[in-house]
Amino acid sequence: MSYNLLKGKKGIIFGALDEKSIAWKVAMRAKEEGAEFVLTNAPLAMRMGEINKLAEHCNAQIIPADATSVEDLENLFTQAQEILGGKLDFVLHSIGMSPNIRKGKSYGDLNYEWFLKTLDISALSFHKVMHVAEKQDAMNEWGSIVALSYIAAQRVFPDYTDMSQAKAVLESIARNYGYRLGRSKKIRVNTVSQSPTKTTAGTGVGGFDAFFEYADKMSPLGNAPAEACADYCISLFSDLTRYVTMQNLMHDGGFSTMGISEDIVEMISK
Repeated sequence: MSYNLLKGKKGIIFGALDEKSIAWKVAMRAKEEGAEFVLTNAPLAMRMGEINKLAEHCNAQIIPADATSVEDLENLFTQAQEILGGKLDFVLHSIGMSPNIRKGKSYGDLNYEWFLKTLDISALSFHKVMHVAEKQDAMNEWGSIVALSYIAAQRVFPDYTDMSQAKAVLESIARNYGYRLGRSKKIRVNTVSQSPTKTTAGTGVGGFDAFFEYADKMSPLGNAPAEACADYCISLFSDLTRYVTMQNLMHDGGFSTMGISEDIVEMISK
């Protein structure tokens, strides 16, 4: 059901890879709610994914951009404003990748060059996105910028390795840039800490099935699916959340507040 929550709003959606992607679901919902937007991803990711199908469905143009490159981001924001005919109202940052995880490196055996790459792609890119948006004055007042995070920023999940640090940096950047953009243009900046989600990137983490099941049994509502996360992001882009900023918002079915659940007790007791 559409409520026209984003009617007349314009934005950029980073990170849609395939139909499993949260960014893909956000784009679909944004279109339903009346938004216009451009899609972007790194050229390599675009070759691996199906973004052209999403663009056709949403009547959206694609602008390739490496989010770690300020030059690429400058071109992206310039082109997006030209295509959409004005400044932007929302940005979704759905970007994360760890070479260490992809190569199966344990936390005690990280490749530090790869660690820096993890931080650049998964966290510093968020700072660069907002840096470019601010320099170009590309956002309208009361705009909204959202990045996707995970509770490994606060808790230990051994197989998440250096992505845990990346998510912690991401959340810190949201708070600090949220203050800056809030003061200057009433722009709000938040992170959404989502349940484990069966995306292409998520299932690439070692032990994913185990902590997906664990989180589902711990959460009184169960794991939040990608579609529900998209709905939450849409609400944060809308005018209904104008005074929510600098927050790490838990969208996890209650997992983050639990100590232990009856399901887990029963499982252990068997």
